[in-house]
Order: sequence, then structure tokens, then C-alpha cells
Amino acid sequence: MTDWIATTRRNARSVQTTIGWVFWDPGAVERYVALGLPEAFAEPLGYIASRGAPLAGAGPDAVIAAFGSISALGIRATFDLVGDAQRFEAFRAARDEAIAAGLREHAPSIVEPLSELGTVLWPVVDQLPAMGRVLYGAHLALPRPDDPLLSGWHAVNCIREWRGDTHWAITVAAGLGQAEASILHNAWLGYEPDWLATSRGTAPEELEAGWAALQRKRLAADRTVLPDGVALRQQIEDDTDRLTTLPWELLGDERSRWFAEAFEPPCEQLLARVDVTAGPNYQPASRLRPGA
Repeated sequence: MTDWIATTRRNARSVQTTIGWVFWDPGAVERYVALGLPEAFAEPLGYIASRGAPLAGAGPDAVIAAFGSISALGIRATFDLVGDAQRFEAFRAARDEAIAAGLREHAPSIVEPLSELGTVLWPVVDQLPAMGRVLYGAHLALPRPDDPLLSGWHAVNCIREWRGDTHWAITVAAGLGQAEASILHNAWLGYEPDWLATSRGTAPEELEAGWAALQRKRLAADRTVLPDGVALRQQIEDDTDRLTTLPWELLGDERSRWFAEAFEPPCEQLLARVDVTAGPNYQPASRLRPGA
């Protein structure tokens, strides 16, 4: 019998990598600057604008709630600079241009399987339960691209957002706030103290409040995450894998194995690209943890 949790855990890495490499892509950043973002902040604010575009009409508070760990200050700054929802759509279109160009340049072997994938993955995406999954629901309602490569990419992105929404529901159910979640995640990854929260724009006062909250819960002491805190973060990951098997079950064993085999090699190329454009700590969901 297929171990669907293992399948989910394995394929989640390629899903994240297929999507996430573009967050730091210079081709995308150049397009964001051309649309009016200041060059010094075009990378993070362009990421917020392009990913948040389907939800932009609901305003910054809705995007803050949906994004989970991303700086609320950065999201509000993005809305101040970009403007209305129609302007957000221009950033999403610019990102799609960068995706099509970047995949062909940096991971050409992904083009054929990703172009093939859309026709079989969209029927799966359409069957996923939307309840409580706001970013997934917002992306599901978007027009589907005619370009087979972008169509496949957007289908994979819906799977990513569906898993992400599920992950944040589990995190909230564990009683964690934004800074607390980033602190525990950082410790679970084995990164230097506060790296992850700082990289996502968490304000110093929010970070201090997060540490204080974890100490009250006996998950941290003296700005060090305790073993119970790391164990809680591992449980969140395990629960996320357990509760996100459905896309792969619907896709079926044969196609799920095909996805793993076809996407892992080019995704290693894309992850190496992230090492160059951002650094080796970025996109942690794509990386194998030491000792895991």
C-alpha cells in the first residue's frame, strides 16, 4: 500500500521549490522596479504584491492574516506603494512573465513535465476542500493561463497554498502567534538565533513579545527554545503532512511517483539558484534538515 504521508512529505519539497525560487529571481525584481517599486525594497514588496494579488481587494488586514509569518509592516507598505487591487494584478502578471522566462533558463528540464502536469492536476485542485483555506480559495478563482507551462505552475501553486493554509490552521490551533511560530521554526531548522523571524520582517518588539510568550508557555528560556518547543514544531510539521495527503491520493500513486521523479532534479537546480539569489538559509521548506 502507498504511504501517502511519505509521498506528501517528499513531494512537498518540489512543490515549494517549483513555486518559491521566483521570490528572489532578479528577472522578477527588475519587472517590479519597472512597475514603480523602489529598487532597495523591490524583492520583498514585489513578492507580497504578486502573491497577495488575488486577495488584495480585501485589503491589507486580510493579506496579513492569510500570509501568517510575513511582516505586517511590509504588507502595509506594499499596499501604500502599489495602490488598488488592479495595480496588484500588474505585479502578478510581471511575476508570471519572470516565471516563464526563468524556468526555461535555469531549469529547462522542468518545462515539459510542468506543461504536461496542468491537465491532470487541475481536476485534483478543483476537488480540494476550500473551507478555512483563504489563499487557496483566492488563487483557485483566478483565470487559468492558456500557456501550458504557466497553467501547470499555477496548478502546483494552488497545491502549495492549500498546504500552507492547512499549516497555518494547525499552527493557530497550537496556540502560536506569528513571532512565536517563526522562533520555533527557526530552532527546528537549526538556524542562528532569530534569523528566520528577522528575514521575514518581524519587528524587534514583536520578536521580544514572541520570546516572552514562549517562555510563559515553558517552550523557551533565556532566549533559547527548549526541547518541548522543538517537539511542538515537529508535531506541527507531522500534522501538516498527515492532513495534506489528499492531493496526492487524488492524483494517484503512479502520477505521484512520476511527479517526484520528474520534478526533483530540476528543483535541485532551482534551489541552487536560490542559494545564489538569496542565500542558503532561504526557502527552508525546500531544504533537508540536518539529521532529519
